[in-house]
Amino acid sequence: MSRISTMDMTQGSIRKEMILFAIPLLAGNIFQQLYNTIDSIVVGQVVGPDGLGAVTSVAPAINTLVGFFMGFSTGASVVVSHFFGAKTISDLRKAVHTAIVCTFLLGILLMAFGYFVTPPLLVFMSTPESVMPLATTYLRIYFLGIIGLMMYNIGSAILRAVGDSIRPLIFLIITSVLNIVLDILYVIVLHQGVAGAAYATIISQFISAFLTLWVLFRTDDCYSIRFKELTIDKPILKQIIKIGMPAGIQMAVISFSNLFVQGYINRFGESSTAGWGAYGRIDAFVMLPMQSIALTATTFVGQNAGAGNVDRIKKGIKEALFLAAICTIALVIPEFFAAPKMVSLFNGDPEVIKYGTLFIRMNCFFDILCCSNQTHAGVLRGVGDAKAPMYIMLSSFVVFRQIYLFIVSHLTTSIYPISIAYPAGWLVCSVIMLIYFKKSNWEKRVDINYS
Repeated sequence: MSRISTMDMTQGSIRKEMILFAIPLLAGNIFQQLYNTIDSIVVGQVVGPDGLGAVTSVAPAINTLVGFFMGFSTGASVVVSHFFGAKTISDLRKAVHTAIVCTFLLGILLMAFGYFVTPPLLVFMSTPESVMPLATTYLRIYFLGIIGLMMYNIGSAILRAVGDSIRPLIFLIITSVLNIVLDILYVIVLHQGVAGAAYATIISQFISAFLTLWVLFRTDDCYSIRFKELTIDKPILKQIIKIGMPAGIQMAVISFSNLFVQGYINRFGESSTAGWGAYGRIDAFVMLPMQSIALTATTFVGQNAGAGNVDRIKKGIKEALFLAAICTIALVIPEFFAAPKMVSLFNGDPEVIKYGTLFIRMNCFFDILCCSNQTHAGVLRGVGDAKAPMYIMLSSFVVFRQIYLFIVSHLTTSIYPISIAYPAGWLVCSVIMLIYFKKSNWEKRVDINYS
């Protein structure tokens, strides 16, 4: 295959390149989000509130265990993008093969660990008794297929690092449609409930992994995979870990912190659990544009850092912040007004709709705060500074948020202050991240590391 599938972001119109790169990335993230959302809608309508709560409440548990790998994937993407921008093909190939081998080994480990740790995780989250059996079934099946998700994510991270966000999108479209078909087959036709939804998801994820790896093995481009080169290069692995481990720790610990948030919500009953799950699925789509733009910024900054283009990076930061803010504002307004109808897609129970609408309307306008912290964190990772975003996000999303929840839960029995634990942490994070970014002298890091 030709290099036309990649994008060199070190030259040309910044806004145009960001938009062209972010649109397929955003579409891909939307279709990836559809995996769990379709599961939730089908299960919520067919099985009921308990099934909806089971499928949605396990997200923090999944993200806690997968978080370390997602950080590794981020680190691999940054390292590959640096080598791609600097045109050091030999090191780029070592990074690609090291990432693939390590991901496979981590996938095997996580599959076994996740299966056996499921019951204590759900107990820790104060999962309602009526939801516990269904949640256990769904989570265990999900972890048995987790290697498919991991291989797709590392493969797509490699493709994005060299500027190819089109083919990961195509694969997600294919497998998302397949997931819908399998959900209907397993849940509605074969009456397998939450187990059927889990099987539909992992089968689709395995196919997306196969398609992504097929491209990497078949291409003749510089990022191709060859069996004879599948080995772990220790110096390259150290670079990936140096960047990826802080992000991985951050993602895992923040997700672990969200287990506490889920636990507080679960105390108000299965309707609250289901409503919170519907809110999470809906608001996740609103968050996707800013997250896609933040990932675009990481690739953009990584390539330009490799080329030593500090001035271009500065212009790219402004464009990324502008695009993220505009997209988020355009989405939260209709989300606020259409909240009841959107929640009813998941389940028609009046109590579930009441809680879901409450959570959406109390939180959605605060999503704009994440535009700053997500974009600046992406930029810092792009220049190789992964530790600072980790420390800032951990202090905001974990330490501050848990102190906040502990205090308000002892001051009142109302669900209202509990429900705004997320935006409280977002606000603190955005303020600290912006202050650090202004004082970090990230330009010197580019000059020292890539000049």
